[in-house]
Amino acid sequence: MSDVQDYKSSLSDTSSRKFETFSYLPEMDDKQIRQQVEYIVSKGWNPAIEHSEPENATSNYWYMWKLPMFGETDVDRILAEAEACHKAHPANHVKLIGFDNYAQSKGTEMIVYRGKAV
Repeated sequence: MSDVQDYKSSLSDTSSRKFETFSYLPEMDDKQIRQQVEYIVSKGWNPAIEHSEPENATSNYWYMWKLPMFGETDVDRILAEAEACHKAHPANHVKLIGFDNYAQSKGTEMIVYRGKAV
């Protein structure tokens, strides 16, 4: 069996924290984030945006940015809302969520802007 990589992560080092599967991959560029939003729309999921301070990001509570974008299919509008949230809260992590109406759960979530660690 091959060695499994240990990701150095700690509560005291906010820049090292991992939040979801995509956190273990290299940071996504704008094209890759757009592809993820296109996927959310293609699945018929409702996009939503949340944000949190890096030091509180391991909490279950994140701030909701407006209401979920029920039925929104315009990828550019979804990306614009994520960017607006980031501009309004530049020090916070910004998370994009795709809510699955049928399963009544999150279909996906990912951090699209990472706040600066303090």
